[in-house]
Amino acid sequence: MQISETGTEQSTTQEYVHWFRHSAPYINAHRGKTFVLMFGGEAVRHPNFQHIIHDIALLHSLGIRLILVHGARPQINDNLKEKAIQSPIHINRRVTTRESLGCVMNAVGSIRLEIEALLSMGLANSPMYGARIDVVSGNFVTAKPYGIRDGIDFQLTGEVRSIDTQAIQRHLENYNIVLLGPTGYSTTGEVFNLLAEEVATKTAISLKADKLIFLGNQQGLLDEHGHLLREITPHQLDQHIEKFQDSNFEIALHLYNAKQASLNGVNRVHLLSYAYDGALIEELFTRDGTGTMITDAHYEEVRTANIQDVGGLITLLRPLEDEGILVYRSRERLENEIEQFAVIERDGMILACAALYPIPASINEVKSAEIACVAVHPHYRKSNRGGQIMHFLEEKARSLGIQQLFVLTTRTAHWFLENGFTKASVDDLPEARQALYNYQRNSLVFKKMI
Repeated sequence: MQISETGTEQSTTQEYVHWFRHSAPYINAHRGKTFVLMFGGEAVRHPNFQHIIHDIALLHSLGIRLILVHGARPQINDNLKEKAIQSPIHINRRVTTRESLGCVMNAVGSIRLEIEALLSMGLANSPMYGARIDVVSGNFVTAKPYGIRDGIDFQLTGEVRSIDTQAIQRHLENYNIVLLGPTGYSTTGEVFNLLAEEVATKTAISLKADKLIFLGNQQGLLDEHGHLLREITPHQLDQHIEKFQDSNFEIALHLYNAKQASLNGVNRVHLLSYAYDGALIEELFTRDGTGTMITDAHYEEVRTANIQDVGGLITLLRPLEDEGILVYRSRERLENEIEQFAVIERDGMILACAALYPIPASINEVKSAEIACVAVHPHYRKSNRGGQIMHFLEEKARSLGIQQLFVLTTRTAHWFLENGFTKASVDDLPEARQALYNYQRNSLVFKKMI
């Protein structure tokens, strides 16, 4: 007997199939890449940590080379409290005495064993069923004393001197996950207590990692209105670092190290929440992600279209043409006029487009052009991408000596008014454009002097 799916089940299945198809480019793009993933001791304690481990196993199974770096601050604090040992904090850094070092090593060792045990699960009815993951840890981090600062001797608190990248690369090539903690070793055999954030950052820089990911206590970086900043450059981080310096040192530390990594060759740094179930998967396998990305490269930018963009333009324009909002353009016409178009592309998808058509002018006419075919993907219409592409074309028009722009529209008059255009008439159009005006569409005419 065949059992039919309910409407809800079918809808859910279709949504999953849609998501899976659209994640395929990211699966291909990430395979063989090196990611450094840092999370603190707070993340290890959180109920969502087991889901994070499952997602880490999934990333590993997809061929991503992973280095995990864990912190241990709350666990160290608990050990110190249990032993009644004082370990003062100065400039947001622990002064590690010889008496307190045992508490540090105990906490770090316990977390390492816990993570290794979780990654060894191959339990039936779990996402890791049948998974075989080898986790390797060792003396990959060489450290040096942090020294005396402001007259305070930090004793066995250290900073990273070097990372054994060759040894780490060998393990990654053997399909192992490398696990690092907030400790390092000196050439004389001493153990130093380090900042896990610094270990992760120096490792990512030394390995020339493709991504550095911080799992913190909030969903990325928020602006003054509480809205998520999905993308920011390292040079824009200073004001945020200063703001969080006293109120949330963990975020300030993540931001500072994100800036250092981004300015030293790590193409993309991500800030995610360890409490958000599926944050890693959404960030890495969807177009918009779920957190904040820091990059010095142009994630998306306005550019002149090329012949490879024709397919994406058709996908963007056809629904609007079918509704009668835009005039139909054949593939052949788009190919012939492709150099007139500007596009905004993200990860191979055209999010917005517009075209600039210079209008032949008679001797007494102002040099003019028409902006046409302005379109923004439905999911991105609340952004400013339409304004960005208009600005790009206005600059292009100026470079061509054009002084006046026209647009003809049937549905979006208010948007053009908001972008500096004023209402005009068919008679205001240059003679060459008046001759082509389609009175059946009855489009409104707007103009703008530039």
